[in-house]
Amino acid sequence: MSVWFALAWPSSLRRIVARFSVAALIWLLCDFARVLPTLAQSKKSSTSAVTCGTCHVGVATSYSHAPMRHAMESPGANPALETHPNLSVQMGQYFYTVQTKDGKSTYTVSDGKDSLTLPIRWIFGQHSQTWVLEKDGHLYESLVSYFPRDNGLATTPGDQKITPHNLIEAMGRRLQPWETRSCFNCHATDAVAGDQLTLDKLRPGLDCERCHVGAQQHMADAENDNFKTLPKSLKRMDSESISNFCGECHRSWDAVIRNHWHGPAFVRFQPYRLQNSKCFSGNDPRISCLACHNPHQPANRNDVSYDSKCLACHSAAKASHASTARVCTVSKNNCVSCHMPKVELPGGHTSFTDHQIRVVKPGEAYPN
Repeated sequence: MSVWFALAWPSSLRRIVARFSVAALIWLLCDFARVLPTLAQSKKSSTSAVTCGTCHVGVATSYSHAPMRHAMESPGANPALETHPNLSVQMGQYFYTVQTKDGKSTYTVSDGKDSLTLPIRWIFGQHSQTWVLEKDGHLYESLVSYFPRDNGLATTPGDQKITPHNLIEAMGRRLQPWETRSCFNCHATDAVAGDQLTLDKLRPGLDCERCHVGAQQHMADAENDNFKTLPKSLKRMDSESISNFCGECHRSWDAVIRNHWHGPAFVRFQPYRLQNSKCFSGNDPRISCLACHNPHQPANRNDVSYDSKCLACHSAAKASHASTARVCTVSKNNCVSCHMPKVELPGGHTSFTDHQIRVVKPGEAYPN
């Protein structure tokens, strides 16, 4: 030990050291060296892991309430089932009950003689919700779903034509492998790897990584103060690319046309409907999914709030720069109530805003 280093110590510390022999000091120093890794590991474990919310506090906080974050929920965290612990409905000869107790929900169907009860493991949807059930290694879509507008159960949309002949058919519609991959991939995170379901690894709802590819690597690098690996910015995509990106789950124009889907039942496929609009060009940022909606926040249900978006094109000042952007002669307020009407989803016990922007005429048939 150098003299100048020892002299730099406080006098009180020098007096303590003087009481120890050289051998004792060496032993103390070696023992301290042995505990250093433990202390460092303890400090590291006590520090919270880096998440998207570490830096993006505001976005992460608002996204925690967004519908996509709750596209799938577990029974114990579902407010709809918690506030409606005993749901029941009679559908033909079958009687359905959904009961919730102590954070667990069960789905029961009975024909009056026999009954079949299964636990609800996966809840699809934050408001209206359908349940995916498992029996004998197969997955089924529940034949009845919950609809908040009615505060009750009714036939799952799309299953109205099913006539069950036994309890299993009455329980639900058996899902095909491609359906399960599609459903879970759009409602959960890490539910699909390649073409295989990984239900043991899924996290309910969509995490940041689901849309911002590379977010996990970005967070890992951020722990080491490396901010060079940034996820792709969705804001830099053109309107058509954004529509196709959102359409991976909300259905793109190509997907609807390729599958020959027609009618009001498909009004819920917003990217397809938006691209049907006469004013959609694919390269104008004023008309895209992100122009009106922030995916990190709950959807704004106030129609008037969208007036500024419409007037970004359809105003006297803007129309001179785009011949197709006509100025409305009726009103400059509450635009979407006329030009984006609400359409009742057949058998869905809910309505959707039709994103095909147009001049709606009284008595006009639904435009495909």
